[in-house]
This record gives sequence, C-alpha cells and structure tokens, in this order.
Amino acid sequence: MYARILVPMALDHDISGHTLQVAKALCASNGEIIALHVYESPQGSVSVYLDEATVKEGFKQAHRMMQKKLEDLPDVRPEIVKGHTSRSIIDFADAKGIDCIVIGSHKPGLTDYFLGSTASRVVRHASCAVHVHRSS
Repeated sequence: MYARILVPMALDHDISGHTLQVAKALCASNGEIIALHVYESPQGSVSVYLDEATVKEGFKQAHRMMQKKLEDLPDVRPEIVKGHTSRSIIDFADAKGIDCIVIGSHKPGLTDYFLGSTASRVVRHASCAVHVHRSS
C-alpha cells in the first residue's frame, strides 16, 4: 500500500475514472490521492494568435473540468499545473514525495515506439513506482 499516490488526468480522456479506482485500491488507509492535470500552454506560432485573456480562460476552464470530474470524490485532492506533461508529472511527484504514480495509457501505435507516449516517459524517468492502466 502506498501513502501518497499521484493520478495524472487528461481531462479529455475517459480513462481517469479507472485510474482513480486503481489508486484507491493501492492507497493505504490513511493515504492521500492527488489528481493532477497538466495544462500545456499553447506553443510556438499558435501562442502569437492567442491573447493572454484567452489563455487564462483556457486554464480556468481546465480547472472547472477538473473540479467536475472529482466532485463525487471528496477524498481526492485536485491539483493543476502549467508545463510540459510528462516532465511536470515527474517534477510534481519528486517535489511532493509521491510513492506511486497511477497513469492511464492507450494502446501504443507505431509513433509511440519512436516518440514515446506520456506514460512511457513517466515510466522511464519517475523515481517512484508507476502503475500503468491500459485502456482496452
């Protein structure tokens, strides 16, 4: 059983409900589950076309979506950070003393073998245990 579990959540995927169930099963009786969403700000030339208010509204919308996904789970603490997804997950886990990361993953395609998915990067670089829940 783990005392501090991190569950990264992509708000546009439905796998987070499953990963939260896995986290509850792995969590010690007095443990803590933290749901993390990484908000990636628009990059490169796209950011030139978006004003600051639009980017801020996108962040607020992500925060509202996170709250809605977790409204029936008062024992799960929501967190949202800005940054690169896999790097932010790893940095957050290191900074907060996370024991286990429970992350969802899709079935890998050809590009995942060359580029690497978020889950595979987290598995390779996390300094704690990582449980990958593969969607069917």
